[in-house]
Amino acid sequence: MNELKKSNLKVIDLVNSQKSRLQILNFGASIFSFKMRDKYGDLLNLIVGPNDPEVYLSPEYRDKNLCFGASIGRFAGRISQAQFSIEEEEFQLFENQEGVHLHGGEYGFQYKLWEVEKVHEGENPYVVLAYTSEHMEEGYPGSLQVKARFQLTEENEIKISYSAKTDRETIVNITNHAYFNLNGSGSISDHFLQINASKILELDENKLPTGNLIKLKKHQKDYSENKLLGNRELDDVFVTDVMENEVQAQLFAPLSGIKMKVSSNQPVLVVFSPEKLPGDWTYLSEMDKKYPAVAIEAQNYPDAPNFRNFPSSLLKPGELYENNIQFAFSVK
Repeated sequence: MNELKKSNLKVIDLVNSQKSRLQILNFGASIFSFKMRDKYGDLLNLIVGPNDPEVYLSPEYRDKNLCFGASIGRFAGRISQAQFSIEEEEFQLFENQEGVHLHGGEYGFQYKLWEVEKVHEGENPYVVLAYTSEHMEEGYPGSLQVKARFQLTEENEIKISYSAKTDRETIVNITNHAYFNLNGSGSISDHFLQINASKILELDENKLPTGNLIKLKKHQKDYSENKLLGNRELDDVFVTDVMENEVQAQLFAPLSGIKMKVSSNQPVLVVFSPEKLPGDWTYLSEMDKKYPAVAIEAQNYPDAPNFRNFPSSLLKPGELYENNIQFAFSVK
């Protein structure tokens, strides 16, 4: 990347009265780091990602497409055959080598430099970032005005609010792709996960929904009660059972004593725990080579535009898209 783009890179610090620190990167509207104290009083960084903000601008970062802490859009997840229709009009999106459209395309929101619109540094500090996705960017119709608000509360909650307006009918599905390790380093294999979901989306060999839902009772991926993550790779779509903004999932690390509760107004959680992460750069903390992190993404169903039985992702002029996500942290 050229020096002009590097000079526009900003890291916004949000610090609460507990001295917890949330750092937001304007590139990709990304959670860069989050530090809080564990049960021993040690300050841990719970976000997994590169330790140098300039890495996010590198070709290697884009090639890996792992979206560390990033805001994903216009459409998070996969769209089959990289196409969808609105009424009788068909739209062709960017198609990757697997024959699908993934995470908004070749240069989705995670690769855009967002405008820092407002920073509040007092009690419950927050930052508001803005981005305009032009008509037919990555093949999507409509000029989309997007805002991302990140707040660190005095109770150690990270509150994320995504909103969007359009000037013509389009599809929208925005989420955050932060990777967590509640030990601050090492592995997440000792973490316990609980998800308030009784069904999971059936996926084909290309991780695309078939349209069917699978009951999780007695299923190996049933996390309705606390379950040790262990050495298990996850990339699944859980259909949550709770009301909007109620707790959808909980992640707990006994070693640090840190618990994270996830809530949102979205219908599914995509839980992504890769076996390993790239060794192309140095990370914020020392991670184990295997199972170093887990992402819990609150969003609409993947490939929703191509399934009538999935919740609609259509946004019309005059309407407001909203995705409100909360990661609430505590120590026990």
